[in-house]
Amino acid sequence: MKILAIDDQQLILLSVEKKLTDLGYQVQTASSGVTGIETFNSFKPDLVIVDINMPDMNGLDVVKHIKNNSNTAIMVMSGNTNEDIILDGFNLGIDDYMKKPVSLEEVAARVKRIVGAPEDAKTITKVEGAQMLQKNCVGVVIPCYNEADRLSSAEFKDFAQKNLGYHLCFVNDGSTDNTLEVLEELRKESENTISVYNCKKNGGKAEAVRQGVLHLAKDPQFDYIGYLDADLSTDFRDFDELVKTLENSEYKIVSGSRISRMGADITKESARKIISKTINLIIQNILKMPFKDTQCGAKIMDREIATTMFNKKFITRWLFDVEIFMRMKKKYGKDNVQQLICEQPLKRWIHADGSKLSMKDSIKIVGQLAQIKMHYGNKSYEV
Repeated sequence: MKILAIDDQQLILLSVEKKLTDLGYQVQTASSGVTGIETFNSFKPDLVIVDINMPDMNGLDVVKHIKNNSNTAIMVMSGNTNEDIILDGFNLGIDDYMKKPVSLEEVAARVKRIVGAPEDAKTITKVEGAQMLQKNCVGVVIPCYNEADRLSSAEFKDFAQKNLGYHLCFVNDGSTDNTLEVLEELRKESENTISVYNCKKNGGKAEAVRQGVLHLAKDPQFDYIGYLDADLSTDFRDFDELVKTLENSEYKIVSGSRISRMGADITKESARKIISKTINLIIQNILKMPFKDTQCGAKIMDREIATTMFNKKFITRWLFDVEIFMRMKKKYGKDNVQQLICEQPLKRWIHADGSKLSMKDSIKIVGQLAQIKMHYGNKSYEV
């Protein structure tokens, strides 16, 4: 039983290919509509699984071509939930339409319903918890500096395994412990969904995140790019909520906020809380915008913003979040930028021991904020 999967996002293709191959189907893949049709003509599959939103030739055009030349069964699997598109698909003769996010188990069940079980059906061990194909592909940068003792490899691996469409890029920022070795071991177990970008010299969190973002931006499959702290003080459930907000809105950036709200689970340190509050007030004064927690280490943005806002080096090692907001303000204007950035409260946030930012560093921040104000207030500065 032969199946052809066509999708421009490799993370999705690899997951579908592995699942169906493990079950006993003969699978080939294509990363564009054009190559999909070429593969279809030579492979002659029993079933085609195709995405809708592809750059060179959309899925409905692929469906038209196939249906004009054969009676091959076709399933559409797409994040496009437009009712007119779905109806057009069925009018063209598709056999099924699966809306992402969708679990791999459901995909397999629908394939079996349409073309039957493979002749040499295999029994595979089910992964605990549903493996979900996401609506969009998301690249997440995780900066690491001397994180070997507190890096929760199991949590990262578990998330990457269950949330297909996410790619975790760990950036080793010139660590002096064995962080790089820990990351390489983590990558070996999940090579398709985890990568390691190694910076030989420590450049600070700002440069580590910038290098990671620009590295991911080279891969066209990512719709969104974001970053998350290695200590997982923001957990993946909240990060996924930030992604969903971005998917379902016109925002360009969705930023987590640790400001407490009803039902929130937030651990606080009194001394740091006072310093943090003071710094936030200064930042609000500089930005002239009502954002309450620019420094939360969890943000997601569309790829256009990622490439534009991270193109130039930041002038500070730690306050790059403020610089991103200042660059956004410079590019889009004070009034427009507030419609492009969403600050979303986190339901969970836990302070993690081992912060690289000392109390002495906190005092230096005030001077660095003044530096940011002068730098981005200069009329000659352009994004």
